[in-house]
Amino acid sequence: MRRREFYRSIAALGCALLTASASFAEESAQELVRKAWDQQRGQTSVAEITMTIHRTDWERSMSMRAWTAGLDDALVRVTAPRKDAGNGTLTKDDAMWSFAPKINRVIKIPSSMMNQSWMGSDFSNKDVSRSTDIIDQYDHVLLETSEHEGKKVYVIESTPHEDSAVVWGKEVLTIREDFVLLSQEFFDQDGVSVKRMEAQEVGLLGGRPMATRLRMAETDQTEEWTEILYESLDFDVDLADSIFTLSNLRNPRE
Repeated sequence: MRRREFYRSIAALGCALLTASASFAEESAQELVRKAWDQQRGQTSVAEITMTIHRTDWERSMSMRAWTAGLDDALVRVTAPRKDAGNGTLTKDDAMWSFAPKINRVIKIPSSMMNQSWMGSDFSNKDVSRSTDIIDQYDHVLLETSEHEGKKVYVIESTPHEDSAVVWGKEVLTIREDFVLLSQEFFDQDGVSVKRMEAQEVGLLGGRPMATRLRMAETDQTEEWTEILYESLDFDVDLADSIFTLSNLRNPRE
Protein backbone atom coordinates (compact mmCIF):
# COMPACT_ATOMS: atom_id res chain seq x y z
CA MET A 1 0.00 0.00 0.00
CA ARG A 2 2.79 2.34 0.93
CA ARG A 3 4.60 1.54 -2.31
CA ARG A 4 1.44 2.34 -4.33
CA GLU A 5 1.08 5.68 -2.52
CA PHE A 6 4.76 6.39 -3.16
CA TYR A 7 4.35 5.86 -6.93
CA ARG A 8 1.21 7.99 -6.93
CA SER A 9 3.15 10.79 -5.23
CA ILE A 10 5.95 10.52 -7.79
CA ALA A 11 3.43 10.64 -10.67
CA ALA A 12 1.67 13.65 -9.16
CA LEU A 13 4.99 15.42 -8.69
CA GLY A 14 5.93 14.68 -12.32
CA CYS A 15 2.64 16.12 -13.58
CA ALA A 16 3.09 19.22 -11.44
CA LEU A 17 6.61 19.74 -12.77
CA LEU A 18 5.46 19.34 -16.38
CA THR A 19 2.61 21.82 -15.84
CA ALA A 20 4.95 24.31 -14.20
CA SER A 21 7.48 23.87 -16.99
CA ALA A 22 4.84 24.51 -19.70
CA SER A 23 3.55 27.55 -17.83
CA PHE A 24 7.08 28.91 -17.49
CA ALA A 25 7.74 28.39 -21.22
CA GLU A 26 4.58 30.28 -22.20
CA GLU A 27 5.34 33.08 -19.77
CA SER A 28 8.91 33.30 -21.04
CA ALA A 29 7.74 33.42 -24.66
CA GLN A 30 5.34 36.28 -23.94
CA GLU A 31 8.04 38.13 -22.01
CA LEU A 32 10.44 37.76 -24.95
CA VAL A 33 7.83 39.24 -27.30
CA ARG A 34 7.06 42.10 -24.92
CA LYS A 35 10.73 42.97 -24.49
CA ALA A 36 11.38 42.78 -28.24
CA TRP A 37 8.61 45.35 -28.85
CA ASP A 38 9.78 47.52 -25.94
CA GLN A 39 13.25 47.44 -27.48
CA GLN A 40 11.89 49.07 -30.64
CA ARG A 41 9.79 51.76 -28.95
CA GLY A 42 11.03 52.73 -25.49
CA GLN A 43 8.83 55.14 -23.54
CA THR A 44 8.97 57.48 -26.53
CA SER A 45 10.95 57.49 -29.77
CA VAL A 46 11.77 59.66 -32.77
CA ALA A 47 13.11 58.07 -35.96
CA GLU A 48 14.36 59.13 -39.37
CA ILE A 49 13.61 56.38 -41.88
CA THR A 50 14.17 55.66 -45.56
CA MET A 51 11.69 53.29 -47.20
CA THR A 52 12.61 51.69 -50.53
CA ILE A 53 9.96 49.91 -52.58
CA HIS A 54 11.50 47.54 -55.12
CA ARG A 55 9.61 45.98 -58.02
CA THR A 56 10.90 44.02 -61.00
CA ASP A 57 10.59 47.03 -63.33
CA TRP A 58 10.92 50.04 -61.00
CA GLU A 59 12.13 51.23 -57.62
CA ARG A 60 11.41 54.31 -55.52
CA SER A 61 12.39 55.63 -52.10
CA MET A 62 10.73 57.85 -49.52
CA SER A 63 12.10 59.59 -46.45
CA MET A 64 9.94 59.52 -43.33
CA ARG A 65 9.91 60.76 -39.77
CA ALA A 66 8.19 58.73 -37.06
CA TRP A 67 7.23 59.42 -33.44
CA THR A 68 5.92 56.96 -30.84
CA ALA A 69 4.75 57.29 -27.24
CA GLY A 70 3.99 54.30 -25.04
CA LEU A 71 2.40 51.30 -26.69
CA ASP A 72 -0.54 53.02 -28.35
CA ASP A 73 0.46 56.31 -30.01
CA ALA A 74 2.40 56.67 -33.27
CA LEU A 75 2.71 59.27 -36.01
CA VAL A 76 4.47 58.61 -39.33
CA ARG A 77 4.96 61.39 -41.90
CA VAL A 78 6.59 61.33 -45.35
CA THR A 79 9.16 64.14 -45.74
CA ALA A 80 10.51 63.39 -49.24
CA PRO A 81 10.24 63.27 -52.22
CA ARG A 82 8.32 66.49 -52.66
CA LYS A 83 5.34 64.88 -54.41
CA ASP A 84 4.73 62.58 -51.40
CA ALA A 85 5.74 64.96 -48.59
CA GLY A 86 3.04 65.52 -45.99
CA ASN A 87 1.33 62.14 -46.39
CA GLY A 88 1.01 60.62 -42.96
CA THR A 89 -0.76 58.32 -40.56
CA LEU A 90 -1.69 58.76 -36.92
CA THR A 91 -2.39 55.86 -34.58
CA LYS A 92 -3.94 56.59 -31.20
CA ASP A 93 -5.20 53.84 -28.92
CA ASP A 94 -7.03 51.46 -31.30
CA ALA A 95 -7.82 54.03 -34.02
CA MET A 96 -5.88 55.10 -37.10
CA TRP A 97 -6.19 58.06 -39.48
CA SER A 98 -4.41 59.02 -42.69
CA PHE A 99 -3.85 62.44 -44.26
CA ALA A 100 -3.17 63.16 -47.94
CA PRO A 101 -2.24 66.78 -48.80
CA LYS A 102 -3.43 66.39 -52.39
CA ILE A 103 -7.04 66.00 -51.26
CA ASN A 104 -6.50 67.87 -47.97
CA ARG A 105 -8.52 65.31 -46.03
CA VAL A 106 -8.07 63.33 -42.84
CA ILE A 107 -9.62 59.88 -43.28
CA LYS A 108 -10.24 57.36 -40.51
CA ILE A 109 -8.98 53.94 -41.52
CA PRO A 110 -11.49 51.17 -40.66
CA SER A 111 -10.21 47.98 -39.08
CA SER A 112 -10.95 46.14 -42.33
CA MET A 113 -8.26 48.21 -44.07
CA MET A 114 -5.52 47.98 -41.44
CA ASN A 115 -3.79 45.20 -43.37
CA GLN A 116 -3.91 46.99 -46.72
CA SER A 117 -0.72 48.30 -48.29
CA TRP A 118 0.75 51.54 -46.94
CA MET A 119 1.76 53.91 -49.79
CA GLY A 120 2.04 51.01 -52.24
CA SER A 121 4.64 49.19 -50.13
CA ASP A 122 4.78 45.63 -48.78
CA PHE A 123 4.17 47.03 -45.29
CA SER A 124 0.55 47.35 -44.19
CA ASN A 125 -1.05 50.25 -42.36
CA LYS A 126 -0.75 48.22 -39.15
CA ASP A 127 2.93 47.42 -39.79
CA VAL A 128 3.82 51.08 -40.25
CA SER A 129 1.89 52.08 -37.13
CA ARG A 130 4.20 49.68 -35.24
CA SER A 131 1.18 48.05 -33.67
CA THR A 132 1.69 46.30 -30.34
CA ASP A 133 -1.43 44.11 -30.57
CA ILE A 134 0.71 41.00 -30.73
CA ILE A 135 1.87 41.41 -27.13
CA ASP A 136 -1.43 40.87 -25.33
CA GLN A 137 -3.86 39.70 -28.02
CA TYR A 138 -1.87 36.58 -28.93
CA ASP A 139 -0.83 33.39 -27.15
CA HIS A 140 2.91 32.75 -27.42
CA VAL A 141 4.65 29.38 -27.44
CA LEU A 142 8.39 28.81 -27.58
CA LEU A 143 9.05 26.41 -30.47
CA GLU A 144 12.83 26.10 -30.37
CA THR A 145 16.04 27.61 -29.09
CA SER A 146 19.29 27.68 -31.02
CA GLU A 147 22.54 29.61 -31.09
CA HIS A 148 23.81 31.93 -33.81
CA GLU A 149 27.06 33.86 -33.76
CA GLY A 150 27.45 33.28 -30.03
CA LYS A 151 23.93 34.44 -29.09
CA LYS A 152 20.81 32.45 -28.26
CA VAL A 153 17.96 32.73 -30.74
CA TYR A 154 14.34 31.92 -29.88
CA VAL A 155 11.61 30.90 -32.35
CA ILE A 156 8.14 31.74 -31.04
CA GLU A 157 4.75 30.87 -32.49
CA SER A 158 2.14 33.55 -31.77
CA THR A 159 -1.53 32.68 -32.26
CA PRO A 160 -4.25 35.36 -31.88
CA HIS A 161 -6.99 34.96 -29.31
CA GLU A 162 -10.33 33.94 -30.76
CA ASP A 163 -11.80 37.39 -30.11
CA SER A 164 -8.81 39.32 -31.50
CA ALA A 165 -9.59 41.55 -34.48
CA VAL A 166 -6.70 40.36 -36.66
CA VAL A 167 -6.54 38.66 -40.05
CA TRP A 168 -3.55 36.41 -39.41
CA GLY A 169 -3.93 32.79 -38.41
CA LYS A 170 -0.57 32.97 -36.66
CA GLU A 171 2.81 34.67 -36.70
CA VAL A 172 6.23 33.14 -36.16
CA LEU A 173 8.88 35.37 -34.59
CA THR A 174 12.63 34.92 -34.34
CA ILE A 175 14.06 36.91 -31.43
CA ARG A 176 17.68 37.12 -30.33
CA GLU A 177 18.58 36.90 -26.63
CA ASP A 178 19.23 40.67 -26.57
CA PHE A 179 15.63 41.18 -27.81
CA VAL A 180 16.50 42.01 -31.41
CA LEU A 181 13.61 40.96 -33.68
CA LEU A 182 15.33 39.03 -36.48
CA SER A 183 12.24 37.95 -38.41
CA GLN A 184 8.45 37.97 -38.36
CA GLU A 185 6.46 35.64 -40.62
CA PHE A 186 2.71 36.02 -41.21
CA PHE A 187 0.40 33.07 -41.93
CA ASP A 188 -3.21 33.03 -43.10
CA GLN A 189 -6.05 31.13 -41.43
CA ASP A 190 -5.07 27.96 -43.34
CA GLY A 191 -1.52 28.05 -42.00
CA VAL A 192 -0.01 29.20 -45.32
CA SER A 193 2.84 31.71 -45.17
CA VAL A 194 1.78 35.03 -46.75
CA LYS A 195 4.68 37.40 -46.10
CA ARG A 196 7.88 37.65 -44.10
CA MET A 197 9.87 40.50 -42.59
CA GLU A 198 13.56 39.84 -42.03
CA ALA A 199 16.42 41.83 -40.55
CA GLN A 200 19.04 42.51 -43.23
CA GLU A 201 21.43 44.34 -40.89
CA VAL A 202 21.72 44.63 -37.10
CA GLY A 203 23.50 47.43 -35.28
CA LEU A 204 23.10 50.03 -32.54
CA LEU A 205 20.31 52.59 -32.65
CA GLY A 206 19.84 54.98 -29.75
CA GLY A 207 22.34 52.88 -27.81
CA ARG A 208 20.29 49.69 -28.26
CA PRO A 209 20.95 46.64 -30.44
CA MET A 210 18.35 46.80 -33.21
CA ALA A 211 17.59 45.65 -36.73
CA THR A 212 18.75 48.72 -38.66
CA ARG A 213 17.52 47.47 -42.05
CA LEU A 214 14.34 45.39 -42.43
CA ARG A 215 12.95 43.79 -45.58
CA MET A 216 9.32 42.77 -46.07
CA ALA A 217 8.31 40.54 -48.98
CA GLU A 218 5.43 38.30 -49.94
CA THR A 219 6.41 34.66 -49.54
CA ASP A 220 5.87 33.84 -53.22
CA GLN A 221 7.24 37.17 -54.55
CA THR A 222 10.72 37.40 -53.02
CA GLU A 223 12.09 39.32 -56.02
CA GLU A 224 9.78 42.20 -55.05
CA TRP A 225 10.19 43.73 -51.60
CA THR A 226 10.15 46.82 -49.41
CA GLU A 227 13.02 47.80 -47.14
CA ILE A 228 13.02 50.13 -44.15
CA LEU A 229 16.38 51.64 -43.23
CA TYR A 230 16.69 53.48 -39.92
CA GLU A 231 18.90 56.52 -40.47
CA SER A 232 18.56 57.49 -36.79
CA LEU A 233 16.46 56.48 -33.78
CA ASP A 234 16.35 58.29 -30.44
CA PHE A 235 14.58 56.93 -27.38
CA ASP A 236 12.94 58.49 -24.33
CA VAL A 237 12.67 61.89 -25.98
CA ASP A 238 10.49 64.56 -24.36
CA LEU A 239 7.46 64.72 -26.70
CA ALA A 240 4.47 67.03 -26.43
CA ASP A 241 1.03 65.41 -26.34
CA SER A 242 0.03 67.69 -29.23
CA ILE A 243 2.18 65.62 -31.61
CA PHE A 244 -0.35 62.78 -31.53
CA THR A 245 -3.39 64.79 -32.62
CA LEU A 246 -5.45 65.05 -35.79
CA SER A 247 -4.60 68.74 -35.93
CA ASN A 248 -0.88 67.98 -36.07
CA LEU A 249 -1.45 65.21 -38.64
CA ARG A 250 -3.02 67.77 -40.96
CA ASN A 251 -0.90 70.83 -40.06
CA PRO A 252 2.58 69.79 -38.81
CA ARG A 253 3.86 71.88 -35.93
CA GLU A 254 6.57 69.66 -34.48
